Amino acid sequence: MFEIIKEDFLVVYQKDPAIKSKFELFFNYPGIWAIFWYRLANKLYKNGFKFIAKLISGVSQFLTNIDIHPSATIGRRVFIDHGFGVVIGETTVIENDVLIYQGVTLGGVSLTHGKRHPTIRKHSVIGSGAKIL
Repeated sequence: MFEIIKEDFLVVYQKDPAIKSKFELFFNYPGIWAIFWYRLANKLYKNGFKFIAKLISGVSQFLTNIDIHPSATIGRRVFIDHGFGVVIGETTVIENDVLIYQGVTLGGVSLTHGKRHPTIRKHSVIGSGAKIL
């Protein structure tokens, strides 16, 4: 898990030419923190600690304004840039090396159980304000 988290932090340097320092990375990139807290919550969720996972997810949403359900599947090197207002639903699958901009919703419209959120393929870029239902 820590190897993946390290990649999450390093991908900013590959995908955002505006970054100037590690200080900026820790204080100006809420997408990094949302992914970090998601990884922890996801691990707990998969191990049966669903309440704690959802609590962590809620605190992360409050701090970052990025809502990621702890049971979503997010691959490696996914970067949420200017992440304000991003929503990633429960059965969403995001493959490796995806770039997501602000205001993106990866949501579902079905009220049935099972897979109801989108799958985003590797190397995709999802532009600002996109709604993929």
